[in-house]
Amino acid sequence: MLKNRNILILMVGFILGATLSLCSSVLAEKETPVSTKAEDLQALPFDELRTFTEIFGRIKQDYVEPVSDKKLLEDAIRGMLSGLDPHSAYLASEEYKELQEGTTGQFGGLGIEVGMENGFVKVVSPIDDTPAQRAGIKAGDLIVRLDDKPVKGMTLADAVKIMRGEPGSDIVLTVVREGEEAPLKFTLTRDIIKVKSVKNKLLEKNYGYLRISSFQSGTGQGLLDAVDELKKENEGPLKGIVLDLRNNPGGVLNAAVDVSDAFIESGLIVYTEGRIKNSEMRFSATPDDIINGAPIVVLINGGSASASEIVAGALQDHKRAIIMGEKSFGKGSVQTILPTSNGAAVKLTTARYFTPSGRSIQAQGIEPDVTLARVKLESLDKAKIESIKEADLTHHLTNGNAKPEKKSEEEDKDDAKDPSEKDGDAAESSEAEIRDYPLHEALNLLKGISIMKK
Repeated sequence: MLKNRNILILMVGFILGATLSLCSSVLAEKETPVSTKAEDLQALPFDELRTFTEIFGRIKQDYVEPVSDKKLLEDAIRGMLSGLDPHSAYLASEEYKELQEGTTGQFGGLGIEVGMENGFVKVVSPIDDTPAQRAGIKAGDLIVRLDDKPVKGMTLADAVKIMRGEPGSDIVLTVVREGEEAPLKFTLTRDIIKVKSVKNKLLEKNYGYLRISSFQSGTGQGLLDAVDELKKENEGPLKGIVLDLRNNPGGVLNAAVDVSDAFIESGLIVYTEGRIKNSEMRFSATPDDIINGAPIVVLINGGSASASEIVAGALQDHKRAIIMGEKSFGKGSVQTILPTSNGAAVKLTTARYFTPSGRSIQAQGIEPDVTLARVKLESLDKAKIESIKEADLTHHLTNGNAKPEKKSEEEDKDDAKDPSEKDGDAAESSEAEIRDYPLHEALNLLKGISIMKK
């Protein structure tokens, strides 16, 4: 009993010291002296701290296996942060390093942006040109097994650690997907993930395409370079661009501001509000529009989150772009990385962000101006479906003077083919001509705007 009592006293002293230090630093920022009045000290949660130290002592004494103080306290910190919201977390030194690598654009793994939902790992978005994207992993998938290990009961950090590994090694993901009756299994080969955050191409003469897969520290400059390349390839100014933010999980706030600023000449881009002064920021546009006012269509979907929503919201509020697609993810909070003295860090939600008109996107998302359903656009195979003509109608009138049409040599050869061969050719042709329906619609809309301007 004496030993337990000593533990209790030591723990209470440790926690009270930490709490008083914290109170002191917060009050110092407000230039208010630390009060030592009895009524202020009574505001400390003594009963809860006593319960904490009691449980700590019980675990140390009675748990089936010895547990280090470091693990217990670290787990307590993780639990304290995870109970706040899905995005606040404790990052051990290794996890902190991985986060830093991710924001610079190179890291090892599968290429999936993930979160936790009901104890399972939820795919926020697969990253372009990565093992996950190539294997067919989709935003919204729930990962329930990693190889043979159930995900239920793991922390997100544990799951990420398993998914990351030696490049070239395989891992099997068991996924539950909405609309599928049975779980799906994907075998992925780990790779070094090098993310080029901005890609570009000409859709056709005068119309460009910009794809931002994530917002990294160099994304703003990458966008400027991509637009320059499009102008050179087009041999002149662009009449419009499609900005593709689908399945973009977000990233660095400043990068989102840089991208928005590239198309907005003046006014507010985004502002943040929190409890402390450092969390209150306002970002405004600087003069110049890199495409000189040419129309923009922004594509978003349920995998467009955070920084993607900042860009879409700013362009929408300034009526600088038409937002097309599906409602976005709805992450409207800002996380601040606070390094600790042991080489780790705390990722803490410190503010909410708002669009120029004062909209909070948190748990609401960006509503597109033009909503598109999830469909594929395919060309119809002539071998399977032909348009109906007068001559095909039952009991149609004959021409009277017409001579029977002779089939061409090509048609004769086609008729002589084995039916299975024809079907195979048709399937191959159809598969090759599957198109990106939202992109197709975005381009049509740009052309319509261009015609109206004339």
